Amino acid sequence: MTHLTLLTIFCLAQIAVGVAIGRRVRSTSDFFVAGRRLGPAMLFSTMVAANIGAGSTVGAAGYGYRDGLSAWWWVGSAAIGSIVLAWWVGPRIRRLAEAHDLQTLGDFLEWRYDWRVRAAATSLLWLGTLMILAGQLLALSFVLEAVAGWPRWVGCLTGGAVMTIYFTAGGMLSTIWVNLVQLVVLLVGFGLAMPYAFGAVGGWQGLRQVTDSAGPYWSLWRGGGSGWIFLAMLGPSFFLSPGLLQKVYGARDDRAVRIGVLANAGVLFAFAFVPVLLGMIARALHPGLVNRELALPMLLVDDLPLTIGSLGLAALVAAEISTADAILFMLSTSLSRDLYQRFVRPGAADGDVLRVARITSVVAGVAGVTLAILVTKAVADALGFFYTLLSVSLFVPVVGGLFWPRLGAGPALGAMLVGVLVAAAAQFVFPAALPPAVTPAMVGIAAGATAALAGVLATGARVVESRSPAP
Repeated sequence: MTHLTLLTIFCLAQIAVGVAIGRRVRSTSDFFVAGRRLGPAMLFSTMVAANIGAGSTVGAAGYGYRDGLSAWWWVGSAAIGSIVLAWWVGPRIRRLAEAHDLQTLGDFLEWRYDWRVRAAATSLLWLGTLMILAGQLLALSFVLEAVAGWPRWVGCLTGGAVMTIYFTAGGMLSTIWVNLVQLVVLLVGFGLAMPYAFGAVGGWQGLRQVTDSAGPYWSLWRGGGSGWIFLAMLGPSFFLSPGLLQKVYGARDDRAVRIGVLANAGVLFAFAFVPVLLGMIARALHPGLVNRELALPMLLVDDLPLTIGSLGLAALVAAEISTADAILFMLSTSLSRDLYQRFVRPGAADGDVLRVARITSVVAGVAGVTLAILVTKAVADALGFFYTLLSVSLFVPVVGGLFWPRLGAGPALGAMLVGVLVAAAAQFVFPAALPPAVTPAMVGIAAGATAALAGVLATGARVVESRSPAP
């Protein structure tokens, strides 16, 4: 039995589970928020599965290959952001979602501000979210390239088909159960791959001998282009992402949010070392790779026993597809509810919205595959663009909407516009002008917050009392 055969069986199993669960979906409540019935264990599994994806595996291993141990901060930043979500943002927004029947982040933004903020956020996020979907599919194509030598378009199309079929069947309810299967495979696969990979390189001593044991390659804080600077770019995304917040909407109570999301953070703190060390091992065994993001797939295919390598590859596939379905969830629910039901057919019946959500899933899946094939150059580039856009555009409206009662629609819109323009200028027009420890995301968030404060002071804007979030 070959790697490709085992991966094919695993992909078909994911589709079977998703379609079987999807037969139970009868309403948008099931599709969008899983009926608000998620306990700590199910919330934990779907959060981990969503957070460990292309960036956390192929991307982090690529940074580990190039920069060393400081690449830990790629996934470590997700863990820190998850703590903020568990203790502050998550429980507060879950209570509001339950009290006002909010099903998307757009619902919250319109309830808190007005339709303009909802429309602006939805439009911005569609662009950025398609980029991260393309990044996940591109990472999967690297796996299939290493396993079978398939061209990029075949790998992207395969991954897109798998996630689109099982997600379209049942939305969040299907993905919750498929994510549980993916999480088990992910943890077992990487857990077994680590000791065999260390054996292949001669253990810690062998790894340190073939790398710069005394230089920045073994620094946890900063090395090459990696390090704690990732926290500013990535950390806010893990308590602002619409996909993650809508998973929190599905929790049955605040206790489920705190326990489930904190447990997810604990796993992320530990897992953050895994792809980085595997990338460093790949550098020791395969120095001089032109594409560093092939490091992890190549290690699993060429340097481990067939069974262990196949489990590791299955874990890698599970990571990419589980996060891709979370992105597809954001796209389909946002368009069907935030645009279609809100602006195109305000009186649409629940069944019509559910049908549009499923159609949108297929359209978004096709768009993500097309973008991955034609445009995206690297996983890290695609994800970096999305994380910056997400953090800058949503930080003030979401955090300010929850904790700053005086923030109104006008200042919130101004913060989004100014933040995105400043971040785009910092990233694409004046990148050399930024100090070494400052990212475009930092500059954009600071500019957006300043614009919001100026707007509040200038207009004396206050939200309607009934829309001020309760503590």
